[in-house]
Amino acid sequence: MMAMAAPMRLATFVAGARYEDLPAEIVEKAKRHILDTLGAGLAGATSEEAKRTLAALLASDGAGPTVVWGTESKLSPRNAALINGTAAHAFELDDTGGCDHSGAVVLPAALAALDIARRPVSGTEFTLAIVLGYDVARRVLDAFGGYPAHNEPGWHSTGTCGTFGAAAAAARILGLDADRAAGAISTAASFSSGLWAFIHDGAMTKRLHAGRAAEGGLLAAQLAAADVSGPRRVFDDVWGGFFKTFGRRPPVPEALLEDLGRDWRIRLAAIKPYASCRDTHAAVDAVRRILARRALQPEEIAAVRVRANAFLHGMVGGRDCATLPAAQMSLPYAVATQIVFRANGLLAYTEGRRRDSKLLGMIERIHVVIDPTVVSSAKSSVTFQLTDGSTIDEPTAIPLGAPENPVDDKTLMIKFEELAGLVARTEDCTELAAAVLDLNGRKDARSLLPLLRGSRHGAATLGSQ
Repeated sequence: MMAMAAPMRLATFVAGARYEDLPAEIVEKAKRHILDTLGAGLAGATSEEAKRTLAALLASDGAGPTVVWGTESKLSPRNAALINGTAAHAFELDDTGGCDHSGAVVLPAALAALDIARRPVSGTEFTLAIVLGYDVARRVLDAFGGYPAHNEPGWHSTGTCGTFGAAAAAARILGLDADRAAGAISTAASFSSGLWAFIHDGAMTKRLHAGRAAEGGLLAAQLAAADVSGPRRVFDDVWGGFFKTFGRRPPVPEALLEDLGRDWRIRLAAIKPYASCRDTHAAVDAVRRILARRALQPEEIAAVRVRANAFLHGMVGGRDCATLPAAQMSLPYAVATQIVFRANGLLAYTEGRRRDSKLLGMIERIHVVIDPTVVSSAKSSVTFQLTDGSTIDEPTAIPLGAPENPVDDKTLMIKFEELAGLVARTEDCTELAAAVLDLNGRKDARSLLPLLRGSRHGAATLGSQ
């Protein structure tokens, strides 16, 4: 009965929530994640995925009213949501811990919806829409039983669960009532997609999952606004129901509505300090702690062992670094670049770094060992075997950027300026950051849109291949 009522109850919540209901810390966290996502998306405009997608969309559909972040181009709102979501996820520096990558899904859909809405949308209303998008997307993932339960069968939750968050945020921006918002949320299920098949060859499609979810959620809201109905029993235990179709384990449908309006799920989202899969970050932090205590050189390290369960080993245990996506999904690469270059930012993953002979030699000495007792990457260990025969063991812990271990404001701003600076002048980066951090003072969130255009022509691309 709870599942049967869920679309309407979620929709009533989305349509009726008030900015005043948000705790101050949730508002501040939302603004930090908006800023972080925009930085990732502006940098991602230089990626091969974004450039090739933009060329394809311009060739087929032509221009529109909605800005393509970091460029001088404009597309239709749907196509802009697609490419901006793809760009935000292109370099693995967007946030995580929501649907998984909620920012790259929710924010592009909400910003594109501003060009469809026929009313002013204040900064406070826009912030609320973002929080609601994060909330709904994560609740759908939690109703599967969490990340492993949904992702182990091969679904990429950013693309599957994220679509619901994009639909919720867009529905709020478009001012849909509860009935239409319910239609948007339930229709989003039919646009849900994203497979982990990219993991085997570093294909570009991983980045497209975020963009596709943003586009699908926006389209679901547009259709609902036109009174196109969605399936009311989408979360039921019936043939064709979302959880029954997309999951192998019994679902936890009560997670859809538990503490609704009291426990804002954006609190679970994390900001990534490193340009690699989040499940490599705890090991990178452990390596950094070892090297902070003892300035070891690569030639002093005979081998490195990182414990992981079978799921994590399959996801990040590979050594392939021929392409940027493959390197960013490789725990051995993340550990090796921290040892060799003392760095794990975006510039640690350039083609030159990926081909460095010292780095490649270090990667061969890093071993991801399957240990079924490891319950998460944050509850494992890293072991250095040194050439003098000694060993150094370091347990992993909650990684930097997590809600329990957040990056500070200075680190966040440095990351934003470095990423946005790939396509924007310093003064433009400063203006955009100030606008985001003062969203609650903005009468219309559309004032953000001109600030998202690229202001540095011919910015260098980091590519993907």
